[in-house]
Amino acid sequence: MVELVRTFTFQAAHYLPKVSEDHKCRHMHGHAYRVEVSLRGPVNPETGWLVDFGEIAIVLDPIRKELDHTILNEIPGLENPTAEILSAWIWQRVTAGIPYLHRVSVFESENSGCHYLGD
Repeated sequence: MVELVRTFTFQAAHYLPKVSEDHKCRHMHGHAYRVEVSLRGPVNPETGWLVDFGEIAIVLDPIRKELDHTILNEIPGLENPTAEILSAWIWQRVTAGIPYLHRVSVFESENSGCHYLGD
């Protein structure tokens, strides 16, 4: 059993409309996001890998392009774009195209992130 990880980054702005008026995240601000998509399963003895990294990239690249240099709140389903909601939103978009999906992690900074493990 192995755990395979593919990452991508994007820049985006957002605000959190459901926090109190005096919360710093209530106002528009931006992050350099890092997303990790993790797969867990057995190594195929014929290929020597779980899944080809290139196949994962084909699924992730359109999502990265959709998110990069946007205001996340303007994307349907991300009206309240917390790391928790964003990681679940990404999971829903990749689960059909990535076998052995185990985890989607979204980091807003080096110190703050969320791991989503599905429903």
